[in-house]
Parts: sequence; structure tokens; C-alpha cells
Amino acid sequence: MSVVEIVTAPFDAVAGIPDGATVMIGGFGEAGQPVALIEALLERGARDLVVVNNNAGSAEVGLARLIAADRVRKVICSFPRQTDSWHFDEKYRAGKIELELVPQGNLAERIRAAGAGIGAFYTPTGYGTLLAAGKETREIDGRHHVLEYPLRADFALIRAHVADEHGNLTYRRTARNFGPIMAAAATTTVAEVTRIVPAGDLDPENVVTPGIYVDRMVAVGATSGARDGALHTTGAAT
Repeated sequence: MSVVEIVTAPFDAVAGIPDGATVMIGGFGEAGQPVALIEALLERGARDLVVVNNNAGSAEVGLARLIAADRVRKVICSFPRQTDSWHFDEKYRAGKIELELVPQGNLAERIRAAGAGIGAFYTPTGYGTLLAAGKETREIDGRHHVLEYPLRADFALIRAHVADEHGNLTYRRTARNFGPIMAAAATTTVAEVTRIVPAGDLDPENVVTPGIYVDRMVAVGATSGARDGALHTTGAAT
């Protein structure tokens, strides 16, 4: 049985994240983004962070605020620019933030590989482009592939829906996105959830992230529909 720490405030949930840490942050845009944990991280004051996320923040919410406050040294993502990602764009053009651009499928697989204990993998995605510069390549079944390595983090901050007291997590709608693989790829995983129920209240078939991957949880209540996604789940997870 896993032992998960349950705290009462997001500020306590992100305790111990030091300057220079590599932090995975879940979310696909705002869907599944752990905004309460990011706000607490801002309050904590950690700097020089390396952030792994699908994108580089949007508007004035969550990750975008972390970037605007000059807390992020480097972003590893697949989609750094969009119409409302002005904070990242401004910092990048001014040379104040680094970018490692990773194709979205490669990003997901590098994170998944870290959690699965895979040493490296070959993928055709990116071959022949600047993204493959300096990387080992190999021809497999007549097709050229690039060698990619797992992507690990010191901390993962994720947004889930309902959790039980042992840290088993369910997700609501498309907020599931990167949360499950990030939880498995980090040394310490912190989950922001809507509510925490007693052990046995969740249908095991609805549990996506087992509690063995979760170190700390905080219940923050319901959030906006955009942040929680667009497709319903069923059973005890809803």
C-alpha cells in the first residue's frame, strides 16, 4: 500500500521544490493544468526552473504567469507559440528563456519511457530536420529513425479529478492528457484534485494513476469546465 501525504493547502503541497528543479506540469492548454499548484509555486518563489509541458503557457493563467515572473530558465515543449502565448514569446526573443522543442508524440513517449524504465527508443519523427541535429540515427526496415532518450523530472505537478486517500487518481474528460505519464516519470508527484474520498469509494476500473506514483495531494475543489476538459467519464470518477 502506498503512503501519500495529504495536505490542506497548495502552498504546502509544493513545499521543497528548489531553485533549478526540473518540473513537469500537466495540461493541454488549460485542460488539466494544475493552476492552484502553479500559483503556490509562484508564492514559494522557486526560480531557475526547467519546465516540461505541452505548450509554453497561454494568456495570464498558470504556466504563463510563472514565465512572466521570470521563474523559468528553460521550457521543454512541443507547442511554444500561439496567439496568446505572448509572455513566452517576449522572453524568448529577449534571450531570457531557453527552449527545447520536441514533437508532441516524441514528448509524450520520452515522458512515458522514463516512467516505464525504457533506456531509449528510435522514432522516425524528426529525422532529417533540425530537431535531429547531433542525434544518433539508424535505418530500421528501410526507414530512418532518430534515437531519443527518456525525459525525467524532479517533480510533477498534475491535475486529477477524484482521488482516494491512498492516492489513486481518476481524471475528468480531456484533463487526463499528460497527467498519468508525468506522474510516473517524476521523483516526486504532487496532485491537485477536486476531492478526496475514502479508500474503496472509487471503482477500480476508473483508476488511471495508481497511488504508488503519487507522493502528495491537495483538494482544491471544482474548477472551470475548460480546465477540466470536454469529455465525460463514468462511474465514481465523475
